[in-house]
Amino acid sequence: METGKKRLAGDTTRQATSSEVTGLKRETRDLKEVVAEQTLELRLLKKACSGMRETSNEVSCIGKVGDCPAGRGITST
Repeated sequence: METGKKRLAGDTTRQATSSEVTGLKRETRDLKEVVAEQTLELRLLKKACSGMRETSNEVSCIGKVGDCPAGRGITST
């Protein structure tokens, strides 16, 4: 019960320094950005390869740039 009272009063100690917390927040932000970019890229690949008789959850046409049929090619950036 004493521990709960200390927490409510804001009298707690952190196991990480403020610079460590800042670094972890930066790393989290960067990881979220990578996940977002990968998600967008996967959606574009699925859309580009959707006419290749695959289900919407399969992306077996992923290979090299230009592997998709004419008119649906993926260009490198």
